Amino acid sequence: MSSFDLPDTPVSKAQRQMVQLSRRFQSVLDSTMPYTAVRWAGLGVALVLYLVRIFLLQGWYIITYALGIYLLQLFLLFLSPKLDPALEAGDEDDDLDVDATESGASNGAGGRRASFLPTRSGEEFRPFIRRLPEFKFWWQAVRAVLAAFFCTLFSAFDIPVFWPILVIYFFILFGVTMRRQIRHMIKYRYLPFNVGKPKYNRAGSK
Repeated sequence: MSSFDLPDTPVSKAQRQMVQLSRRFQSVLDSTMPYTAVRWAGLGVALVLYLVRIFLLQGWYIITYALGIYLLQLFLLFLSPKLDPALEAGDEDDDLDVDATESGASNGAGGRRASFLPTRSGEEFRPFIRRLPEFKFWWQAVRAVLAAFFCTLFSAFDIPVFWPILVIYFFILFGVTMRRQIRHMIKYRYLPFNVGKPKYNRAGSK
């Protein structure tokens, strides 16, 4: 039974209104998808305003540190391919998830692992599919910044801490994770951006 088939009660009316508001909000959110530059500019402005607020209040450093770690995690997922090419090589050095190994990485004939990314110049072109798409990356980052703004309204989240330690640890963590990601990109020869890639027109010529 859907929410529109419920009896005409105050609870059912509230549910119908929530469904309508949810659909309307999702429609507005989907309409912003083509405006990539505008969306990210708005996120940048919101992030700058948040940092200015933290600077003026001189507090909530734990919340800011958690926000930075979360945005870093989203960025790494944005740079990573949906199907890790390390599964094909069977490398044990990379911290791979066991579930990902069993997620259909092998083909039906002979059990050889499928090739997810082109690693040789003569191989067929395969588009880069991100583990976290750009729109989801942006939307989750927006929600994280708004949640951090909300936390700064309550003094209970202002935990005393020596903030230079958090800054140093964050940059160390950023350097280590980005170094590992770049090594992974070089090892399996893929580029998560369109810069420098050949472009084709409709006729199929470069």
